[in-house]
Amino acid sequence: MDLRFSAEDEAFRREARDWLDGNLTGDFAAARGLGGTGSEDEGFDVRLAWEQHLGKNGWTCIGWPVEYGGRGASLVQQVIWAEEYTRADAPARVGHFGENLLGPTLIEFGSDEQKARFLPPIVRGEELWCQGYSEPDAGSDLANVKTRAALDGGEWSVTGQKVWTSLAQWAQWCFVVARTGADADGPKHRGLSFFLVPMDQPGRIEIRPIVQITGGAEFNEVFFDDARTSPDNVVGAPGDGWRVAMGLLGFERGVSTLAQQIGFARELDRVVALARANGRARDPVVRQRLADAWIGLQLLRYNALRTMSASSPGPEASISKLHWATWHRALGELAVDVAGLGVRNVDERLETLFLFTRADTIYGGSNQIQRNILGERVLGLPKEPKP
Repeated sequence: MDLRFSAEDEAFRREARDWLDGNLTGDFAAARGLGGTGSEDEGFDVRLAWEQHLGKNGWTCIGWPVEYGGRGASLVQQVIWAEEYTRADAPARVGHFGENLLGPTLIEFGSDEQKARFLPPIVRGEELWCQGYSEPDAGSDLANVKTRAALDGGEWSVTGQKVWTSLAQWAQWCFVVARTGADADGPKHRGLSFFLVPMDQPGRIEIRPIVQITGGAEFNEVFFDDARTSPDNVVGAPGDGWRVAMGLLGFERGVSTLAQQIGFARELDRVVALARANGRARDPVVRQRLADAWIGLQLLRYNALRTMSASSPGPEASISKLHWATWHRALGELAVDVAGLGVRNVDERLETLFLFTRADTIYGGSNQIQRNILGERVLGLPKEPKP
């Protein structure tokens, strides 16, 4: 892949930079730097208004095809937008699940009617989504989900529990993997369906925030008790949910990593600034670790681009999750070491970074699971023996 910038790309960079500089002003000036890892509930109202402002001006979903409301931006232009967004210290996006996960999944697997109904509100920032995958007994082992759905009175009735559901308290919709039909008690990968479920169902959907060690509560438990959704809101055919769910995880492992790196770069900048301010950057060991962190972030970028260049994400996309989770956890440890023991008045964001990244190598598929996927499905190694 040629990552040199063409004249057209540089013109796009100037357009993006000028627009951000001219719009992160007034009420939006206070939104600079808000949100991100462990702080997703920070400044949510102004960040939502910013999301809708982006949509109104054509700066959401820029990599989507033009016919679905995007700009049809090239991979390089998407990178440029991420770089300029970081440079401007713009707030963390609130439309991640819709723009980077559900939207590409609907473009790949959804019906024309689903695309027409759900894609435009994502582009406009008017409807937010959350992800109904993990359960108390189904985290990395997604095929172990117990939530069930059955047709009842012309609608699908969904009953079960999801957990670690990010931003569910603000989402209007949730994409849910549930067991359906006669195969519900069969092999774990069969009998799954992929549903789009409206969240505004008092008495049928209950959201319980989970307070984290960081003090925030962006994660939630979500209880579905005969929650209803239309038969038109099944993506793919009933029973085809595993294929759709795996397709979505491919987008999560690849395309969305570029957006995620916006926050990563900002965090690394804070760690470097602290090291320079307190003199720790003069320590050769610390200086080498800072350099390694910067190099690792560039490798994340290149791997994300490689993954995005595939026509459809495959199991190789697990490289991204394994890489960024390990890198980000190490950055949290580096932040603490740069700050030093017993130091007061350190940037609270760096403390949050360390605490939150303890979970990075666990959620979304643990490092061990990612290595198994790569070993078995990419390298063709034999499966681990079952106990």
